Amino acid sequence: MDKLTSMSVFVRVAKAGSFAGGAGDLGISRAMATKHIMQLESSLGTRLFNRTTRSLSLTEVGASYLERCQQVLMEIEEMESAVTHMQTSARGVLKISAPPVIGATHISAAIAEFLRIHTDVSVDLVLQSHIVDVIEDGIDLAIHLGNLFDTSMVARKIASSPMVVCASPNYLLQHGIPQTPEALVEHSCLINWAIEPRDHWQFNSEDGSHLIKVNGRMQSNVADAIRVAAINDMGLVMLPKYIVGLDIQKNRLQVVLQNYTRLPLDVHAVYPHRKYLSAKVRIFLEFLQGWLPSQVGMSGR
Repeated sequence: MDKLTSMSVFVRVAKAGSFAGGAGDLGISRAMATKHIMQLESSLGTRLFNRTTRSLSLTEVGASYLERCQQVLMEIEEMESAVTHMQTSARGVLKISAPPVIGATHISAAIAEFLRIHTDVSVDLVLQSHIVDVIEDGIDLAIHLGNLFDTSMVARKIASSPMVVCASPNYLLQHGIPQTPEALVEHSCLINWAIEPRDHWQFNSEDGSHLIKVNGRMQSNVADAIRVAAINDMGLVMLPKYIVGLDIQKNRLQVVLQNYTRLPLDVHAVYPHRKYLSAKVRIFLEFLQGWLPSQVGMSGR
């Protein structure tokens, strides 16, 4: 029999002063209450009650055991209450992983706003370009860009960003504006390693799909590096609009080939479990899903 249940029965019987009274408080039979007490006495090797046909009283050991049982049961109740509270309010350390560019901009800005609202939460933000193992690395929530390959994880799409081709106005003035994807072979194209395949840019239009092999004088595994190179007249880039949106607004970069499109870059939140998701993760996820699509270069699901 479950010892904690037997302890609860013991406390109720002791307080009621009878097996029948304690059993009635718990909604069990007198026989079941008696069985619980006998099980406790057997496991402890001592009597807890002095029994007569007219009365029931605690032995000296029973009185001491009652005090300890009440303390244990109260601590368990407090522990369960604390766990329940953690499941309904955001608190504790939230460990988030994100790719460098979106992590250092949009995600860090979202975190700052979230922390202003939820004062009992602190955040560890890990910026890394490789795909993380959320369980092994102890990550509560990972931001993932593009296609998902690990089907064992739970993922929620929280935003997407159009892919655009752009260059500085000065570069386009010097080298001309490409009118078709095929014209890119005559241009310096700055390559982002995160976009697969690296040296082929795919476009869609009314007349079909265009897969163009591109090359240029610079490539990088970090999108912000080729963004800066493009601003400095080094060539054309294909990047998600959340990276170059402000540069386009401020005329540091100019979009070309607007009649040709490609699939947008999806932003996913990845976490290990759907069931019993902690409040800090669930509440941040809901916040991010509402906040991120409102940012420059982002759109909703």
